Amino acid sequence: MENHFEHLYEVLSKVDGYIYPNEIELHWSILIVLYPYITGLVAGAFILASLERVFNVKVLKPTYHLSLIAALAFLLTATLPLIFHLTQPQRFFEIMITPNPTSAMAIFGFVYMWYLMVVLLLEIWFDYRKDFVLWARESKGIKKWIYTILTLGVTDISPKALKWDEKIGYFVTVIGIPSAFLLHGYVGFIFGSIKANPWWSSVMMPVIFLFSAMVSGIALVLFLYMIVSFIRKIPSDMKCLDTIGQYLFYILILDFTLEALDQIHRFYEAEESFATLQMLMSGKLYITLFIIQILIGTVIPLIALGLFQFYKPAEKIRRITYFIISIVVLVGIFFMRWNVVIGGQLFSKSFYGFTNFKLILAGQEGLFVSLMLLALPFAIFAFLLWLLPPWKKHDIIEVSDD
Repeated sequence: MENHFEHLYEVLSKVDGYIYPNEIELHWSILIVLYPYITGLVAGAFILASLERVFNVKVLKPTYHLSLIAALAFLLTATLPLIFHLTQPQRFFEIMITPNPTSAMAIFGFVYMWYLMVVLLLEIWFDYRKDFVLWARESKGIKKWIYTILTLGVTDISPKALKWDEKIGYFVTVIGIPSAFLLHGYVGFIFGSIKANPWWSSVMMPVIFLFSAMVSGIALVLFLYMIVSFIRKIPSDMKCLDTIGQYLFYILILDFTLEALDQIHRFYEAEESFATLQMLMSGKLYITLFIIQILIGTVIPLIALGLFQFYKPAEKIRRITYFIISIVVLVGIFFMRWNVVIGGQLFSKSFYGFTNFKLILAGQEGLFVSLMLLALPFAIFAFLLWLLPPWKKHDIIEVSDD
């Protein structure tokens, strides 16, 4: 009986006002925050890569292969938070073999596999095929075996074959642009289609998710490019950094405008849920929404990047500023996902109460597991750089089967 009262007290301590019993515990925790966050990084990184190949922004060439490799590393881990969240994770593959056209989550499985298998892996393979052949000839040991397998038996590196590689790779990239939009826009659609939750139910949700994905992906590539350059002890290309900063500035403006428009629309409509959402934003989400997401993650980077469009300080100052901006933008977008996923579950459907969320350290959905899942794509990225170093690519066609 004593344990029952202790549990009851612990449960009621999470509640403000009146909520339904099934709303005390949040069903989606930090793992579901990581899912749209990592997926957004994939889409944004690929879109930045497409600027160089499809739209011929040659100044971004130093980051082209880094963007593709980063997109692959994060895409390989994008579904892991969902798998860890499942009660029976060993059954995750069933979503791929039992299509259900009425399930938004089931359809996402096919969108994910299309983007991974058809778009990203194909583009990287066609882009690196010549290098796989040459590296297989030059390397020794395990690398020689890996590169030989990656050639898939296609060893023709004549000028004619390489020209076909370029054409097909370009075509795949063109297909990949709307596919990247679909990948993360669909994640926003999953949340936006939940009509019972006024915090999520908005036609703007897929568009907001898409533009925030572009922001986070560009910031990620900016961060990784500077880190890789520092480790290799070579200076980052300043023109490339300035161009990335310029694109980040423009996309950040669009993203901030869309989110502001969505909130203005909510204020203007002032539906029955408006008072509750207003209390949520000014109370439980005040720090994560106004301080971290808007002020630190959006306004400050916008001011700094905006100043750089009119005044160029010394290169050293710009480098340090770009590095800091990349970090705070990534943090800001993470908390944007946090505010959507966690914030959307903190108020009751009765609109008369709130619950609390306390992040645990250990456990299946704890902080340690989340940090591990967040660190994993960076480890995969490091491995892929070891296996597919862009700086060792053979840019000149000088070898043929003859």
